[in-house]
Amino acid sequence: MTIPIVGLGGQTLSAGGYAVDNSIRFNDGDSPKLTRTFTETGGTRDSNGTTWTISMWVKRGVLGTAQPLWSRFQSSAYGTIGTFNSGDTLTFKQWNASSDTGNLTTNRVFRDCSAWYNIIFVWNSGDATAGNRMRLFINGVEETSFSTDTNPSEDLATTWATAHPMIIGNSESTYFDGYLAEIVFLDGTAVTDATSFGEYDEDSPTIWKPKDVSGLTFGTTGFYLDFEDSSSLGNDANGSNNWTPTNLAAVDQATDTPTNNFCTMNPLDNFFFGGTFSEGNCKTVSTSSGYSMITSTIGVSSGKWYVEAKVQAGYVQLKWGISSRPAKEANETMAFSGSTCYSGSNGALVLDTSTTVGWGANFSVGDILGCALDLDNNKIYFSVNGSWQSGGDPSAGSGGETIVAASTTSTGNYFFAWSDNKTDGGSTMEYNFGGSPAFTVSSGNADSDSHGNFEYAVPSGYFAICTKNLAEYG
Repeated sequence: MTIPIVGLGGQTLSAGGYAVDNSIRFNDGDSPKLTRTFTETGGTRDSNGTTWTISMWVKRGVLGTAQPLWSRFQSSAYGTIGTFNSGDTLTFKQWNASSDTGNLTTNRVFRDCSAWYNIIFVWNSGDATAGNRMRLFINGVEETSFSTDTNPSEDLATTWATAHPMIIGNSESTYFDGYLAEIVFLDGTAVTDATSFGEYDEDSPTIWKPKDVSGLTFGTTGFYLDFEDSSSLGNDANGSNNWTPTNLAAVDQATDTPTNNFCTMNPLDNFFFGGTFSEGNCKTVSTSSGYSMITSTIGVSSGKWYVEAKVQAGYVQLKWGISSRPAKEANETMAFSGSTCYSGSNGALVLDTSTTVGWGANFSVGDILGCALDLDNNKIYFSVNGSWQSGGDPSAGSGGETIVAASTTSTGNYFFAWSDNKTDGGSTMEYNFGGSPAFTVSSGNADSDSHGNFEYAVPSGYFAICTKNLAEYG
């Protein structure tokens, strides 16, 4: 089984250039959405909705279910939508009561939850060429392979610009799960390529990255959602076309963005674990049908890294730490060569296959655990509520437990991981890699490069696992 580490558009870019500071996290279990009903007339508004463009940056959270990015319904029988399908393809369509009046459904699937996609939807039904009336661009490239390719009739109006609610992250009873950033709507403009919203990095020409959109012509109902105001997540940074958030709060503002992609837990590494993922893949709950371990989306092979996790349920047989690979079989926990973990019920350290009971304090529900991983000196440190265990001091480089070099493991990397050794299930871990904490951070501490948001002070010389830090120190 192959687990992607950092996939399409991983954005491993160093500091500099245009930066996206914030995204917004949608957790589908909370029924989140942004809504606005446009009533403006005149100006550049295309009242028939025949010409418009919407661009957004997307990091997926949940796979295998319908995941609407945006929708616009005049009624249940007439609407326009951009959505991921249950088979993880992407659909852009308009329909009426009897049939689809325009539909692009990709052959390609989108299953990388570790990276950001830039998706651009273009409607230009006034174009004389049928194939130009609906267009999709993914990470700078126009999508041309479709399982369904139904072109709208010339000058066909859409529901997008009419005076009915527009919705981001919701379509009737289904909700998006993941992260959205840099949402731009151009009223009356149909772009012919993706360069209004992004560009290829000059040093890494396969990486598509955002660019400053403030100079675009937005039109009367156009808007730009940058999510930089945590007290007003629906604020239109371009003007006054503000949106109303529902079941979205300041805690859902994230610094995991397309210019600084943070690590999360990996929902693709769930075959043996069989648990549930939520809160932007930073909250995981084990199953009662068995037990195994899960790993993070990003593996590291060098540098110094800091991560936190909060125990929310079922600490007795919980183990957390690092693993050099995903689980290979059911009921495999972190007690094999290439793994190191700290166990809650007896304060044990499990180093490869060797267990030292009472190595540290017992931990239980409500405790915040820290892990400092030093791959320059092959050491690991664990903390409980800010107190480093067994005499370790990562800032000073003293103590700590010696681990084998990442280069000697089967993958050449270490992933952050946890496992639950009980078959009754119900263990819950909330991770904080710094970009989108699953638990409320009451104090707020960044690393020395001002990345991340942690409950406890980041040890000197250690960093959050994000692509800007990986480009500098990884």
